[in-house]
Amino acid sequence: MSKKPIIVFEGIEGSGKSYHISKVANYLKKRKIGYIKIREPGGTPSAEKIRKLVLNNKSKFNKKTDLLLYLAARSENIEQIRKYYNK
Repeated sequence: MSKKPIIVFEGIEGSGKSYHISKVANYLKKRKIGYIKIREPGGTPSAEKIRKLVLNNKSKFNKKTDLLLYLAARSENIEQIRKYYNK
């Protein structure tokens, strides 16, 4: 069984994460290398709904609620990654 790497891009807003992710995704696609692309918060349909809640300027969640929402979105992503690796 070959190992499938996980590539992570981290940085502040406007640092070029989306740009670099699209370049890597295009590279992998051209070479017919399988990949999944996710973001946090977000990435899956359920996690994207959570993302909208968290990033909504009108939402006034307390710190613990924000943390739990981020963790819920991450849980969705972890499940997606597990499914990908267990194909």
